Amino acid sequence: MTYDNTPDGNLALLPGQRRIALAGSVLTLALACLGPAGAVAAGTYCSDTAAALNRACGFDLQDNYWVAVAVCTNETDMADRKACLADAETARSEEKGLCKEQLAGRLDACAVLGEGRYDPPFEPRFFDKDFTRLTRPNRYFPLGIGNHWEYWTGTRGVQSEANIVEILSDTKLIDEVTCLVARDLVYEADGALKEATDDWFAQAKNGDVWYCGEEVKNYEFFEGDQPQAPELVGVDGRFKADIEGAKPGFIFKANPVVGETYLEEFSLANAEDTAQVFSKTYNYGEDAELDRFVPRRLAQLLCHHDCVVTENVSLLEPGIVERKYYALGIGTFLETNPDSGEITRLVKCNVNALCASLPAP
Repeated sequence: MTYDNTPDGNLALLPGQRRIALAGSVLTLALACLGPAGAVAAGTYCSDTAAALNRACGFDLQDNYWVAVAVCTNETDMADRKACLADAETARSEEKGLCKEQLAGRLDACAVLGEGRYDPPFEPRFFDKDFTRLTRPNRYFPLGIGNHWEYWTGTRGVQSEANIVEILSDTKLIDEVTCLVARDLVYEADGALKEATDDWFAQAKNGDVWYCGEEVKNYEFFEGDQPQAPELVGVDGRFKADIEGAKPGFIFKANPVVGETYLEEFSLANAEDTAQVFSKTYNYGEDAELDRFVPRRLAQLLCHHDCVVTENVSLLEPGIVERKYYALGIGTFLETNPDSGEITRLVKCNVNALCASLPAP
């Protein structure tokens, strides 16, 4: 049974029970009252995972609210204290809405992914150990040591960020599988470091590339600090497969199938991303929807009825959708946000002869 944690801490049935029917059956409603044992009997593992996470989200928003109340209590000025409490109420209301949206998104994902447990076969024998001699390199996600990509991010010609990705020679053993390290650095338009991430990828012998986790470091600069230096302010989103229930996902399959949806990240309540394959024969000028915000010259240079397009959704940030475009022998050359119009486009690389011909933003 799916619950909503109301502001007073009581449990109430969500009015949108029709979403549960999409992911399970009427039997789910009867058996879920029995807790985990009922979930096993019904086989609605995905929906019951979503329900459990919804409960956790409700408790978390209550914790955040009461911590905020404690902070407000120590405001001496009455006006400031009232404003503080009003902000706490607003934040609680917004978080409650987010919990409901996350539940709806997870149940929608269950309807597509199925109700089975997520426990992919991740065994060392399926993966390469030597990244200098790969059994079957992925044509759309090349993991060559020393590979380098640079990206420009902005909206309507105005740059907001720069992004540099490089495949290092470093490896990390994750759940007995050898993973290669990719260094991903994000800079503000003025050159200030914003984020430093190490992504960990495993290359399967069948050509699939798995995503095994990431070490995330978010930075900010604060006015008045002398000297000015990036200050670590968060590590949100970091996860490692086989630690605290996290499991690996696919970053790119050897043989993508149009319409297929799969998990890229599985670290519950921390990093939960899905990807759906929209096209594997993308060519500029043939699909107006997929052409939205796509730089024509860039796509015409790299795509000849052979580019792959995926739509990526974060189950933790409902409503935020990204489309990723992959070119043969290049990898990711474009990401677009259909709602905001923001794009991240490739401007420099060393993985292919076409890198020398990339158009400027």
